[in-house]
Amino acid sequence: MCTKWRHACVLATVTVLLWATPTASRTGSRQEQQSPRQHTREQPPDYRADCGTVIDGSKATAYCHNPYPATDRIRLHVECARWWDVDADSAPVELHPAGYAELTQRCWKEIRAVWISHQPQRAAGT
Repeated sequence: MCTKWRHACVLATVTVLLWATPTASRTGSRQEQQSPRQHTREQPPDYRADCGTVIDGSKATAYCHNPYPATDRIRLHVECARWWDVDADSAPVELHPAGYAELTQRCWKEIRAVWISHQPQRAAGT
């Protein structure tokens, strides 16, 4: 026995199946195309020590630990708030694997900004 509603249901089911098949195949190809991009994304370097900074009045201190197998050369930079107050940069410190260092600098008055710079260990002969 054939009814109008049965034909409509079959037609709707076939339409959904035909629409879903190309969409599913396109979704899979998009994921395959995006996968190589994720692998080529630049990873952070494996030599940067983990550092935390503390500002206490006009004194800034950085506490750094190097969990990586490569040596990291770190420096503490302090920007003073007053125009007449000279900004301070610490001497570079070679932080070897599993090493720990505290770097301290100060301004005469308030501190505007504090940051740490990282450099990889230089190769021999450079």
